[in-house]
Amino acid sequence: MHHSQIDSDIRKLIAEGTVLPAHPLALTAERQLDKTHQRALTRYYLDAGAGGLAVGVHTTQFAIRDVGLYRPVLELAAETAANWTKRPLAMVAGLAGPTKQALAEARTARDIGYHAGLLSLAAMKSASEDEIIAHCTAIAAEIPLVGFYLQPAVGGVLLSSGFWQRFAAIDNVIAIKIAPFNRYRTLDVLRGVAAAGALDRVALYTGNDDHILLDLMLPFDLRDKGVTTRTYFKGGLLGHWSVWTASAVKQFERCKAVRHKDSVPADLLALDARITDCNSAFFDVANNFHGCIAGCHEILRRQGLMQGLWCLDPNEGLSPGQKDEIDRVTREHADLSDDAFVAANLSKWLS
Repeated sequence: MHHSQIDSDIRKLIAEGTVLPAHPLALTAERQLDKTHQRALTRYYLDAGAGGLAVGVHTTQFAIRDVGLYRPVLELAAETAANWTKRPLAMVAGLAGPTKQALAEARTARDIGYHAGLLSLAAMKSASEDEIIAHCTAIAAEIPLVGFYLQPAVGGVLLSSGFWQRFAAIDNVIAIKIAPFNRYRTLDVLRGVAAAGALDRVALYTGNDDHILLDLMLPFDLRDKGVTTRTYFKGGLLGHWSVWTASAVKQFERCKAVRHKDSVPADLLALDARITDCNSAFFDVANNFHGCIAGCHEILRRQGLMQGLWCLDPNEGLSPGQKDEIDRVTREHADLSDDAFVAANLSKWLS
């Protein structure tokens, strides 16, 4: 599948930028798929205004592959979305593992109807950049790719600007999720895409949880041989956006509205720090992100969108002190939540 085969409205949506929440996995106390709450989550994100969904990604738990849930979870999200709304949606499937596995997942996602694959390179830690490019090129022959620069703390591989230039030059790459949580490495990706002459084809999506709003509103000037190229992040694909999503969509629209302007309101700039403070609790920064999935689950549990915090790995849960931090940020930043929106619609989503 080539990106030219994607429906034009969906291709435009991805290119111009949108909100893509990383879809969590709702489980029962027995750690089985909770289809009722899984559907409710999908419906919540769509009614909140998300432009699509990322399913089978880190927030969905990579372990779904080990328990036979990869295809069922992707199918459930796609079917629920198609039955819930007729507006264009960008459906992105997480792809992981060595080349053989990632190819099989790409074919599965493509056959279900996903438009692109978010390619995790965590399995390629011992590979050279040449080998990783060969891996990416092989997967791109099956499905349009969204690149993924994941921070090393949760399994990412350090990659050079030269790598990102070569990656962006792959014809079937349509976007890159930039999530190293590091400004230097973020600039490496931007410089690489610019050097490939691919800024018009490859949409930049933030996954930098420590600078979500700043990434979305500020210009980035890239210099090469005395020539300045100005670029912007177009959208976001974020686990952070799996919670308080209706508010996140509003924040995204505010950021989008100030791009290309000579000034940005100070209150909007300052909001970035408040979002980062919330993220520090949800993603368990104090414990090197150990409780990042369970932290999002806790917010969704409090709202009734999940029954509990259960992860496929029984050892995954909230870290010591994380609940207190979540209590603090939900109290101090209550105006950033979408509790009222969820409460007004929960029974409909669970039906």
